[in-house]
Amino acid sequence: MAVDYAVIVVYLAGMLAMGWWGMRRARSKSEFLVAGRRLGPWMYSGTMAAIVLGGASTIGGVGLGYTHGLSGAWMVFTIGLGLLALSVFFSARIARLKVYTVSEMLDLRYGGRAGVISGIVMWAYTLMLAVTSTIAYATIFDVLFDLHRTVAIILGGAIVVAYSALGGMWSITLTDMVQFVVKTIGVLLLLLPVAVVKAGGFGEMRARLPDDYFAPLGIGGETIFTYVLIYTFGMLIGQDIWQRVFTARGDKVARWGGTVAGTYCLAYALAGAVIGTAAKVLYPDLASADDAFATIVKQELPMGVRGLVLAAALAAVMSTSSGALIACATVANNDIWARLRGAGHRAGEGDEVRGNRLFILIMGVGVIAIAIALNNVVEALTVAYNLLVGGLLVPIIGGLLWRRGTVYGALAAVIVGGGAVIGLMAAYGILANQPIYYGLLASLAAYLVVSLATEPTDEEVLAAWRRRLAGERADETTEGAAVPVA
Repeated sequence: MAVDYAVIVVYLAGMLAMGWWGMRRARSKSEFLVAGRRLGPWMYSGTMAAIVLGGASTIGGVGLGYTHGLSGAWMVFTIGLGLLALSVFFSARIARLKVYTVSEMLDLRYGGRAGVISGIVMWAYTLMLAVTSTIAYATIFDVLFDLHRTVAIILGGAIVVAYSALGGMWSITLTDMVQFVVKTIGVLLLLLPVAVVKAGGFGEMRARLPDDYFAPLGIGGETIFTYVLIYTFGMLIGQDIWQRVFTARGDKVARWGGTVAGTYCLAYALAGAVIGTAAKVLYPDLASADDAFATIVKQELPMGVRGLVLAAALAAVMSTSSGALIACATVANNDIWARLRGAGHRAGEGDEVRGNRLFILIMGVGVIAIAIALNNVVEALTVAYNLLVGGLLVPIIGGLLWRRGTVYGALAAVIVGGGAVIGLMAAYGILANQPIYYGLLASLAAYLVVSLATEPTDEEVLAAWRRRLAGERADETTEGAAVPVA
């Protein structure tokens, strides 16, 4: 295992080195939070794929394949579908807004007063997303170094907080590109073919497993529908995803780069399910399906290669964790703290960078503390996505598509939808399907009824909104000249 350990240590040291290098690039708020809005198609596609394909997509995706066979791909598949929908239908308009947060978009569209409440909901989502990603370090470092759970969380979390705070989005972009390459090599090019060959090929897999393992809908239609509601729609509105869209240097990069990333997600989904199916053939009696990834890596891969594939799992977790962390800090600082502090305070660029860096540190410490105290990752992730989709999907998509939507309708949708989701989770259970079903319906009803019952949005607000959608912004030069990045 010495070679495997060396691979992991070099990888972690490289992440910190890139954080230090990114610090030299992040001189302004725009550079720190959205990489200067100048990523080209290659870097944009890689970083977008890296953030959406985290530990749940890698370790969890293989686990679903172990339990359900090829239909276990549906969870990650719906993530890819959401990214494709975002890229094709909405990303160009989002990129042209030149904002930093989803709540800023809501304020622009509805004329203010929607930001604080929506910011709190988005902050809760990004916080729990960062927590669930951080908890995953315990599993990986336990496999690698046999570390205690608390030590593993602190080690992994500290590395992510360090490179994220140093260079902000520039550091995260650079590390995500490395993580994307490592995941592609480790999972798609190494583990996938080895797993299939070790299991005897697809013919042997079909002979030894029930037919349900190869049925496209074997996981169940209701489960697939719930995945679509939570993950496909979640991809459309999450701050962590939008913040990556903001990094694109233009409409075409956002649209086509995101389409490439979404297509990659579909291939990654199928690969994870196939690896899990092969693991079921090789190790039919594992105590937990989530052990399938680590077991097949440890038992079937040669030394050195094993370290690279484990680094791929670590890369998957780190990319999602860092993306969720900077999103959480951005929302906390720009949507909540800045509004509570008052609009009269105007910070310089250096102060804004220091402020956002401080919030990454504060949120990072909080995330590590919560991750140590929390045990159930699935429940935490479900709460995060239920709140996000139930509370914010309708006012965000409604604002982009329906001119008659008003600020009062948006606020009603956030409050009613979010409240319904919380109440229904308490009544039916956190993992039940009813909270997201009925919560979304309640949010939609509140949005439509209240919007139609209140005065339409002021024409000047809508005119300013249309200008921003068209890419017009008078103060764009204050962010500095854009230098394209391939």
